[in-house]
Amino acid sequence: MKIINNKSQTIRVFRYIFMVALLCYVVVYMPTPYIIYQPGSAEEVKPMIMVKEGDTTERGTFMMTTVSASYANIALLALSSFNPNAEVDKKQSRLGDKSKAEYAAEQLFYMSDSQSSAVEAAYEEARIPYQILTEYLFVFSTPKDGSNSQYFQPGDKVMALDSDPILDTVDLATLLKSKKVGDIVSVKLERAGHVIVEKVPLVSIKDSETNTTRPGLGIMIGTMQKVTAKDPKKQVEFVSTKVGGPSAGLMFTMEIYNQLTPGDLTKGYRVAGTGTIAADGTVGPIGGVKHKIVAADREKAQLFFVPKDNYDEAKAKADEIGTKIKLIPVTTLEDALKYMEKVQTTS
Repeated sequence: MKIINNKSQTIRVFRYIFMVALLCYVVVYMPTPYIIYQPGSAEEVKPMIMVKEGDTTERGTFMMTTVSASYANIALLALSSFNPNAEVDKKQSRLGDKSKAEYAAEQLFYMSDSQSSAVEAAYEEARIPYQILTEYLFVFSTPKDGSNSQYFQPGDKVMALDSDPILDTVDLATLLKSKKVGDIVSVKLERAGHVIVEKVPLVSIKDSETNTTRPGLGIMIGTMQKVTAKDPKKQVEFVSTKVGGPSAGLMFTMEIYNQLTPGDLTKGYRVAGTGTIAADGTVGPIGGVKHKIVAADREKAQLFFVPKDNYDEAKAKADEIGTKIKLIPVTTLEDALKYMEKVQTTS
């Protein structure tokens, strides 16, 4: 009788453990088709930027703002229902037909492009001569059909082909001109800080403009550029940025301009903001501005520069949370600089 009871107890224990494990998997690990957006951070951009002999004196600070995006499990979905600043959306609306790795690589490219545009816009405004140099090709995505996906990963840097260096798509096209589909080429890549060489068969690529085919690597690529000042003392370098996307462009530009020119543009204010930047100084709209307003408010920002097209959404959220932040709608870098030049210095 005792043996039967012991077996029964053992079975109950295993059932209990199994149910707990299953519950943990469902709540914590089981993926869902949802993503949760909420306020991210408002971070000072000064530590991210270095001008070789720039004026770094600042009584205030310029801050970039971010949106936190989490791929949701059941637990996060449940918690988000109690968070008035959380927004649940479907992954598909964020990723489209891209994988998570491809989306992350795309955001890194956009951030790099935003930094280049910020430097160029600041140089233009400060009237500092510069030149644009290409550095390397960046892999956005790999073939959907898997034909060459084993050789490349999103985020790879393409450095050389058959020992010939590649800086841009013109270099690549020139090197492939004498090749044919099926040829094996040696591609030098940098991946996660390590240099590797892959033997890659060339595939047939259809040119949408000419409706002809040509040999290619079968990957989506973009050219990374670097903006270089003619005067080495004015060279801008980005030290460390941990986020992706282009929306920090305006705030990067304002910090760079502040370091390139005499005086303190912050005037002692905690200045946050968002907006893409073009080389000509045009400020473009962004997504998630309502979350960025909350992030700026948490860091006690006093001024917030917002693209004009995002102003209504930003104002509605600012009123909802009762923040004292002053919103300044802008369409150009010049709008933002003029505002800071006219505003009274804090005491």
